[in-house]
Amino acid sequence: MTYTIYLKLYFYFLPPKAVMGGKESTLPKTEFDSPWRDQNWDKQERDTMVAALRNFKLSDPDMGQLRCLLYGPVGAGKSSFVNSVNNVFQGRVAHNALVAAASGTSFTKTYNTHYIKDGDKRLPFAFNDVMGLEAQEKGMQPEDIINALKGHLPEGYKFNPCSALTDESGEYNKKPRSSDKVHCLVSVVAADKISLMSNDVIVKMRKVREKASELGIAQVVVMTMPDKACPLVEMDVKKMYTSWAIKDKMLICSNEVGIPVNCILPVKNYHEEVMLDNDMDILILNAMTQIMNFANDYIWNLQQGKENGGCHVCCI
Repeated sequence: MTYTIYLKLYFYFLPPKAVMGGKESTLPKTEFDSPWRDQNWDKQERDTMVAALRNFKLSDPDMGQLRCLLYGPVGAGKSSFVNSVNNVFQGRVAHNALVAAASGTSFTKTYNTHYIKDGDKRLPFAFNDVMGLEAQEKGMQPEDIINALKGHLPEGYKFNPCSALTDESGEYNKKPRSSDKVHCLVSVVAADKISLMSNDVIVKMRKVREKASELGIAQVVVMTMPDKACPLVEMDVKKMYTSWAIKDKMLICSNEVGIPVNCILPVKNYHEEVMLDNDMDILILNAMTQIMNFANDYIWNLQQGKENGGCHVCCI
């Protein structure tokens, strides 16, 4: 245990009298008596989820792959999540998506597809992460995220913070294939910064969510950096679902972003670690499984719409 964590826990769990100068008082509880979300932390559970994703069957085999778009504020951990998923399947710490160590501006500058490597092959899942959202007119243009949802952004497109791609541009993909379009929109937010998100960023996120809802695209939230929001989780990731602080952050996130709590998936991305960790893997795999199931449900509904001569899609 590091000295910093020790100090946090020392003050976090001080008896009420010690904190209040000897006077009787009641401090808020820091941990639930039982988990508020069930989770099996056994290695067998990890291996079962890995096997299920390796053998994942698409609802529409002709689609070829499920495409998921990661977006959110600058520094939320979008690229780190892609790397963390790849770590699990490669069995080692890998860096497929470039990540900035620390920055107040977005590190991602181009629209690229990141695949999940599994040995010599790749899984039928693709992630695209975009430039981070910032306050006022800085950062990613929400219209470009909407372009990505519809499949209009070409591979390698360089984001322009001043203006979004229009249908008059030669780069604009006017006839996107179904596999070019997004099947699940993933909002990535940092647990320790949820309460600090500017209203400008929240408005931009809601604008994107509203368009995704109109298109019927499935939506979830990946909540990163829970260890920075709760000393319990910093000490032991398995405390995730007994922590009052994490439950509170998820409720705030649900209110701000507008997504139900059961669609908010906390994960601890690989950052400082050089070896894989079973508990971290389980949270990452949980999120991955939910995202892909939602995306698969979406393309199943699209397929039913085609068969019935309509356009029936699901909204989450």
